[in-house]
Amino acid sequence: MKRSGVFLVLEGPDKSGKSTQARLLVERLKKMSIPFLHTREPGGTSFAEEIRRILLDPKHQVEPLAELLLYEAARAQHTEETLRPALKAGKLVVCERYILSTEVYQGYARGIDKAVVGRANELATGGLKPDLTVVFDIPDGEFDTRDVKRRHDRLENEPAAFRRRVRQGYRKLAPKGALVLDGRKPVEELHETLFGAVARRFLKR
Repeated sequence: MKRSGVFLVLEGPDKSGKSTQARLLVERLKKMSIPFLHTREPGGTSFAEEIRRILLDPKHQVEPLAELLLYEAARAQHTEETLRPALKAGKLVVCERYILSTEVYQGYARGIDKAVVGRANELATGGLKPDLTVVFDIPDGEFDTRDVKRRHDRLENEPAAFRRRVRQGYRKLAPKGALVLDGRKPVEELHETLFGAVARRFLKR
């Protein structure tokens, strides 16, 4: 399939600011009349959103392999139903989480063999890769200071040791060419840095 759009993925530990930065970016793209799609994983289709609901429900105890396969099922649907058509249509796709999240959470933090995770990602995506991955890096201790009144989902209920492994995983596994940003910086400063990187690389003047 011919691809004419741009695929941007925002990554990072829980509460690192991905959703805030995605929202600010797409608001700016909208003002500039740039065609975009804002989506997320797991999710982005009605079927994948149902899987998301199950995966993040705190009442469920999910085995690591089952967790991996559910994420990949959601991703396979998302890739074919949402991502590929948007990219074919020439849109700038802003996606919260993608394959790096699985490498970090299910691979590095859960301990599933990286070859298994890599093969599962390849099957689910058909080899679709981001044009740019942005990682918002925050110390794991920041988790307890952010959005303290919000009810935690199943992944956010994991212990501090898990969050430490997640941060380590992002720092170790961020792909070559990824933009790694300090998530502790002011929201507007991060937005300007992110938008500047996107504009320089992908937006026509």
